[in-house]
Amino acid sequence: MAGLVVLGACAQPTPQAGPVEIAQARHVSSAPPSLTLVTSIRNADDSGAHSALIINGPERVVFNPAGSWRHPLAPERGDVHYGFTPGMENWFFNYHARITYRIKAQTLEVPPEVAAQALALAQQVGSVGPARCTLSIAGLLRQLPGFEDFPMTWRPRKAERAFDAYPGVVTRLYVDDSPDDWSDLDLEFND
Repeated sequence: MAGLVVLGACAQPTPQAGPVEIAQARHVSSAPPSLTLVTSIRNADDSGAHSALIINGPERVVFNPAGSWRHPLAPERGDVHYGFTPGMENWFFNYHARITYRIKAQTLEVPPEVAAQALALAQQVGSVGPARCTLSIAGLLRQLPGFEDFPMTWRPRKAERAFDAYPGVVTRLYVDDSPDDWSDLDLEFND
């Protein structure tokens, strides 16, 4: 547990998954193509701590730039984690939602070609440097049809408010009173 870093901090470089690991983890969802902006919010002061983007396109992944979350069943290349099943999403939210943080997940259905383009762009980004999570997601979104006006910002809460402005966004809030040491999580996750 000591190797886990604080939300919002830069994670140490991790081993990069190869094509075989990525192909084996591939998860295709039957849900409509969508983008989900995930924002970690500090409960103490309501400020944003981290942003991630769940992409449900040709396959379902999470683009978690400069994030600390890792799981052996979600191989990572750059900052894209593959095999992002609904169970893995729950584990991801449980990891981030703590007594000190809540999670806001905003989902917007998009055309299949937009989801495919988002996936391709996330794969091209590679590993993102410290504190650039929201900026890298904003840059990705601005390249997608319908998101050209998305603000370039470093601030997770500003990105969250901008995403809220798109018609059709469905918002879910995750709260948890689990300790910050992650001692409540089953590290032997089994979907």
